[in-house]
Amino acid sequence: MKQITDRRITIIAAVICAADQLTKLAVIKFLPIPYQSEIHVLPGFFRLVHWHNTGAAWSMFHDNNWILAVVSFVALIVLVLVRSKFGSNTTLGSISLGLMFGGIAGNLIDRVVHHHVIDFLYFHLITRSGVTHDFPAFNIADSAICIGVGLLFILSWRNDKEAKERAHEAQPNR
Repeated sequence: MKQITDRRITIIAAVICAADQLTKLAVIKFLPIPYQSEIHVLPGFFRLVHWHNTGAAWSMFHDNNWILAVVSFVALIVLVLVRSKFGSNTTLGSISLGLMFGGIAGNLIDRVVHHHVIDFLYFHLITRSGVTHDFPAFNIADSAICIGVGLLFILSWRNDKEAKERAHEAQPNR
């Protein structure tokens, strides 16, 4: 069973990492000038851009690319070593870990190869008054990490709920 779940985690991680890197290569090819090239997919809502991020989410820790690369590498190793603690034996757990591993690896490759992470999915809303409300640009790796963490929370909540139900059933009637 462990081999099957490890294989599932590896396949998901490889697919996510490959999709992330292929889309970033497409961005480099078709939007060659960072911060100037863009494609308006849904005008006033969604653009493909070519932005560089030397920080983490929302550009936190800006200009700390190598520190974040080391942190990413350590996080990846720790997650691999303690994966059984995160429900890797369940379908939801292995999907969650595969998404996180693939996302971390995708952004880690960027940090080592490009010295920054390439972000290209940019959602924004321009109101009638011309005010722009935007969400920071992100990429497939970022999405995979967020979805993986979200699934891990669901798994944790579900396991906690089941444990409470078992504990309640085990209590003698008063």
